[in-house]
Amino acid sequence: MITAFFPGSFDPVTRGHLSILGQALAAFDRVVIGIGVHAAKQPMFSFDERVRLIRESVESEGLRAPVDIVAFDGLVVDAAAKAGARVLVRGLRDGSDLDYEMQMAGMNGAMRPEIVTVFLPASPKTRPITATLVRQIARMGGDVSPFVPEPVLAALARI
Repeated sequence: MITAFFPGSFDPVTRGHLSILGQALAAFDRVVIGIGVHAAKQPMFSFDERVRLIRESVESEGLRAPVDIVAFDGLVVDAAAKAGARVLVRGLRDGSDLDYEMQMAGMNGAMRPEIVTVFLPASPKTRPITATLVRQIARMGGDVSPFVPEPVLAALARI
């Protein structure tokens, strides 16, 4: 059984995240979502809210479930190893993502050679979506409905 680890802030989970997650679920036996939690950062949603939104979004989008979700605050490769993962899943939107992710994959591979990094491409429809832009648009009262699943849209409306 091959376990993959899909790390991110997921603050909030977007259609882009779900696109990559769907690909990972199709390719691997088990996918663990790792939510990065950093004490110095002020997230829009708490860890528990992000877990709930991911679970509700996975269900609403009809993705294969269950998906395991864990918190981590250290190195991604250490969290992946702790989760029993042999694969680290990273989504790519464009060439600048590739440049950055290649550097990260090299460093992660040097620290944990037993964990390989796999890049999954964003779909053309989800390519421009970032959680950072979703947060900015939502805070300014813009329409984020094309970018997030219904559970996230409802949660943003309550903020």
